[in-house]
Amino acid sequence: MTDISIQELIENGVHFGCRGSRWNPKMAPFIHGKRNLIHIIELRQTIRGLIRAKNFLYHLAAEGSKILWVGTKRQVKGVVYEAGQSTGMPVVTERWIGGTLTNYSVIRSRLRRLEELETMEEDGTINQYSKKHVASLRRERRKIHRNLSGIRDMIGVPGAMVVVDPSREYNAVREARKMGVPVIGLLDTDCDPESVDIVIPGNDDALKSVRLLIGHLVASVEEGAATHRERAASMGDAQRRDDDPIPGDEPRPMRHRPLPRSFADATTAEQTTAELDEGGARVVKPARTPVEESDGEDVTSEDADGVAAEAPSSKTPTSSS
Repeated sequence: MTDISIQELIENGVHFGCRGSRWNPKMAPFIHGKRNLIHIIELRQTIRGLIRAKNFLYHLAAEGSKILWVGTKRQVKGVVYEAGQSTGMPVVTERWIGGTLTNYSVIRSRLRRLEELETMEEDGTINQYSKKHVASLRRERRKIHRNLSGIRDMIGVPGAMVVVDPSREYNAVREARKMGVPVIGLLDTDCDPESVDIVIPGNDDALKSVRLLIGHLVASVEEGAATHRERAASMGDAQRRDDDPIPGDEPRPMRHRPLPRSFADATTAEQTTAELDEGGARVVKPARTPVEESDGEDVTSEDADGVAAEAPSSKTPTSSS
């Protein structure tokens, strides 16, 4: 992970807060002071929260969990969208749809509707409707795509959620807390720090400030995802080595475990005998069937007949005393 310096934070304006008249008293531990009626954020608290968030996101990504990026401000939605695209994670940059986490089944139904409309557009079946109905369907497709395209690959509840300005994304934070999803908040001095789990105090209005902080989080997620891919590849190689058969290790017949079908068919084919009948035609006889003896030994029916023929017809009389 890249190091974080206070000088870099100052150059990008991370230390600028909101006006003193708009501040939230719960943000007092994260404020260094006031200058020209503007609060100055304590950058040591920013670095502390950023390090905690980076470590947490790295371990989540290394485990294969999804990270949901949320930011609908006009000046920062581009940065949030780029973060979702670079990490391959779901993202919300337009309006937060109520029930995105708590009522995900309905959201999935709308995504299926989007796939249906896109299929109609691709195969040309949409042209069989009237122009007014086609315009209505295309307008519906654009609306669903604008609001839900960022989360169409999100199968279930994400492992964590990164929110820019939690006071603006109030519904998203409430749903995440209700579903037990950890929330990492990039918040200014006018937000409530108790609504998020990991607080990163900083300027959430300036583009340079948000880009710097989100860039550090994105780097941690990418490193964790790379670790997850390497671990999955090594586990896959080990699994393939375990599944490979050992050369020359053929199954052995046992009483409680018969031969596999392929080996049994081959053995039966080898045991068949060929004879010629009186007319000279070739006759194939099956192999002799085994007969189970009472003592547990396997003998054939012909061997049993031979033993019976060689035995004397009567017992040797014993001399009487």
